[in-house]
Amino acid sequence: MRSASQDQPAKLEELPNIGKSISSDLRAIGIFFPQQIAERDPHATYIELGGVMGHCHDPCVLCALLSEQHFLESGEALLWWTFNGEGKAACLDFGRRVHMKHLQMVFSTVWV
Repeated sequence: MRSASQDQPAKLEELPNIGKSISSDLRAIGIFFPQQIAERDPHATYIELGGVMGHCHDPCVLCALLSEQHFLESGEALLWWTFNGEGKAACLDFGRRVHMKHLQMVFSTVWV
């Protein structure tokens, strides 16, 4: 965890790997300050972004959110692609779960 004496970024754009576009998207879901990212699950934030924006964001956005959480917890700024493996695995897992729910819904309506 970062010590209180370390400088915390005050704006989203001051975070590594976050630019104007993603900052704007984050604000659209009620995230205005870096500390709000630290308090949320990156996976849930990624899914919420897709719901509000009306499209699924590139999985790289999930990797950026994972990198922000790491930075805010440790103070270590890593490039977003450092989290590529974790981001891809999470997206694949999520895709499988959504697919299974869809199949369950289809079969429950067909064979009722």
